[in-house]
Amino acid sequence: ASFLRSMVMRANVCLRRMGEGKRPQEVGFGRFLANSKVTVDRLIAGWSDQTGAAASGRHVLAIQDTSEIHFKTTVERRRGLGEVGKGGRPRGLLLHAMLALDAGTGACLGLVGGRIWNRSERVKTDRHRRRSKDKESHRWVATAQAAKETLAQAAQVTVIGDRESDIFALWASLPAPDFHLIVRVMQDRRLADGRKLYDALAAAPISATRIVNLPERAKRKARTAELSLRFTAVELKPPRHGAEPDRPASISLNCIEVIELNPPKGAEPVHWRLLTTHALPDPEAAWQIVDWYKMRWVVEQFWRLLKRQGLQLEDSQINTAERLLKLTAIATKAAVTTLQLLQARDGRGNEPAKRAFNRGELALLERLDTKYQGRTAAQQNPHPKRSLAWAAWLIARLGGWDGYASSKPPGPITFKHGLDQIGRASCRERV
Repeated sequence: ASFLRSMVMRANVCLRRMGEGKRPQEVGFGRFLANSKVTVDRLIAGWSDQTGAAASGRHVLAIQDTSEIHFKTTVERRRGLGEVGKGGRPRGLLLHAMLALDAGTGACLGLVGGRIWNRSERVKTDRHRRRSKDKESHRWVATAQAAKETLAQAAQVTVIGDRESDIFALWASLPAPDFHLIVRVMQDRRLADGRKLYDALAAAPISATRIVNLPERAKRKARTAELSLRFTAVELKPPRHGAEPDRPASISLNCIEVIELNPPKGAEPVHWRLLTTHALPDPEAAWQIVDWYKMRWVVEQFWRLLKRQGLQLEDSQINTAERLLKLTAIATKAAVTTLQLLQARDGRGNEPAKRAFNRGELALLERLDTKYQGRTAAQQNPHPKRSLAWAAWLIARLGGWDGYASSKPPGPITFKHGLDQIGRASCRERV
């Protein structure tokens, strides 16, 4: 574990500097990725080193999602990458990751687990004839099952997923005391009473309304919206097709519908349907489920840091799929660290720096802190020592930020450059 930690710190530096044309670093990084002691499984196993302890005693939102990592290829240079996505048959890898958030504050506690894979060929057997564990979609179930061990010290866990995770096998196998699910509905499922899910929701009365501010999105301007809420208990029947011999005859869940009944002209209305194992005794409990689901946006920020805003993983020119798999595992861990620093930069949270850094790295930060403190009070680190906010302030200074509260807050690139400095200093001390 110590060997891998050292090598990953070296790799993080090289990863962030691959585009700068520094040949010695490129050669060293290539050797690291070629090292047989460095495997994707071992790198993924290290994702959650600090997460379990961070989750202790908390209600944790375990948010999982999948993203396509596209790498540029040509017909002559496929790099061993399989097809991902649609349209033009792009090539790349698939990354499934689960993030742990504090349900009360939204603070990222770290990675829980996940999977990275390269599609070698298309599966020819009809999906209805395959068992859940033999399908690519089994990642949703397997990652959530593994979370039970990683987050064993948590007071409560709620696994959250988008439409793609609306899988009957997930509902049938995951729920347990203090281990819940919230999933956005993908399909109009059959119910035990003969109705369909959407009809049962439509028959439930509107129980509450709420005015919310909708942030700007790629295809939506920022605006306010009046949302109406209804909810009801349902009994799901299993799909008619399937190869699971031991699936239950039905599953009891609660379903919530949030809908914007009068959207502005030309605007797409907000419309969410959510299934959950949480009890819903009243509208406030239903709104709480909606609020927890809304925190799923953090994983979208994580993808941006990984692929565009920070690490720019998809720009890598590494020429084999095997090495790109390892690179992706390393970059995933680095992106989460950057996310944690971004969340902590304003000092409003009270998370300790050990959420993102080990003892050796914290000792290194303390030595660097003495060097980078300014002479005036305005340039002193204002945060409690060894807090994550304290580490974020220092790493931003290392990355080129001037330290003044009146300046623009440090962003992903600044933190990236600061982590470069930490990585290089850590490697020098280990050599």
